[in-house]
Amino acid sequence: MPGANHTEMFSCSIEQLYDVIADYEKYPEFLSEVKSCKILKTEGNKKFVEYHIALIKSFKYTLAMTEQKPDLISWDFVGGEIFKSSSGSWKLQEEAGRTRAIYKVDAQFSLFLPGPIAKTLLTVNLPSMMSSYHRRIKELYG
Repeated sequence: MPGANHTEMFSCSIEQLYDVIADYEKYPEFLSEVKSCKILKTEGNKKFVEYHIALIKSFKYTLAMTEQKPDLISWDFVGGEIFKSSSGSWKLQEEAGRTRAIYKVDAQFSLFLPGPIAKTLLTVNLPSMMSSYHRRIKELYG
């Protein structure tokens, strides 16, 4: 299954970054490819979140987001367009007053894509996405 791993340092507390990542319905305010994000239901520490994304084309999918505050958010694919499966996580670690974020994603697409192309689709937007999280942190916490 194609995947991507990325580690990024953020100039904020672990709690601040966790709160930004877990505020799914605010994603359209700072992630340009996210057109809407809606929590469909909550069961314990799991939230079922519907994402409406516009990259090359528009598509929707739902992920079950499992929150383990303060340092882990993981997800599994529930249903929707474009993916056959998707899972991943944000693992956060406090490091000298900053936060190390380890982002992992694995996905299978519903249409056939050669491995290198699928991997490119998963990684091409990572730098832009991380920059958006940095801007959001700065906007909220200075």
